[in-house]
Amino acid sequence: MPRRPIRTSLALAALAPAAWCAPVYYDIVPGSHPHDVAAAPAAGSPVYYTAQSTGKLGILDPRTGNVEEVALGPRSAPHGVIVGPDGGAWITDGGQNAIVRVDPSTHAVKKWPLPQGSGYANLNTLTFDRKGNVWFTGQSGVYGRVDLATNEVKVWQAPRGPGPYGITSTPSGEIYYASLAGNHIARIDVDTGQATVIEPPTKDQGARRVWSDSKGRIWVSYWNTGQVGMYDPASKSWKEWKLPGNAHAYSVWVDPRDKVWLTDWSVNAIVRFDPVTEKFDTYPSNKEQANVRQMQGRAGEAWGAESGADRLVMVPAQ
Repeated sequence: MPRRPIRTSLALAALAPAAWCAPVYYDIVPGSHPHDVAAAPAAGSPVYYTAQSTGKLGILDPRTGNVEEVALGPRSAPHGVIVGPDGGAWITDGGQNAIVRVDPSTHAVKKWPLPQGSGYANLNTLTFDRKGNVWFTGQSGVYGRVDLATNEVKVWQAPRGPGPYGITSTPSGEIYYASLAGNHIARIDVDTGQATVIEPPTKDQGARRVWSDSKGRIWVSYWNTGQVGMYDPASKSWKEWKLPGNAHAYSVWVDPRDKVWLTDWSVNAIVRFDPVTEKFDTYPSNKEQANVRQMQGRAGEAWGAESGADRLVMVPAQ
């Protein structure tokens, strides 16, 4: 179905005069309430989103604005989505308690249910290690792995119970996750599956999402305290910065130029942080309560899903 891209009013440019690049909005299917978003790496290639309310994967062609949807199965409630090394769209489906893959060409759906007895995981996000295995989190207090060579799905109990949320892999292949309820991040040993808790300096910060930069440093969005934290595994040290105003930082994504992108629900905006200058630029939505949950993107493009407005948004990542 055709969906016309919409550019913001130039009047909004005054809110970020130093580095303004007008966001572009794409309407999607009403009632989708898109949760997470993932852009395939090549310019102009598809952008995927999870339609959590309708149990579908949405596929946007950003060149035309056309949207396709793929039904994921009975009781589906997809949460996270990434583009895997194989080009497929990989999804954590909380409703089906399964990891799901959608083929980029045929749109065929394949599922890896969690083992019987695992219980309801409240699946959140996923990532790949260097061996091609899928790692995932569940807010109920678990994390796990899909071994794609054997199709074995294994689940571990998180060291401090409920909370595992965002997850990321570093260029060297290490896996880290954030625990929203547990107020920490953790490193997973990909050989043993054991997780080691790493405490941020700020207590009760609500570490929600994580993303690695090109140097393997781990960036963390703090929901409770409105900060962005950075953990350097090489020195085992932290740095933290407060977002402008009374912030609630939901998501974090690091672009190929190592600029850090966050979403702030308090000011209804996407925020870019430059670690070199330590300055923030703010890109507010032109609709109230847009509620961008996760950001991902590709070279030159930062993408978000406006769950409260049934739109995707792209900010040129200059």
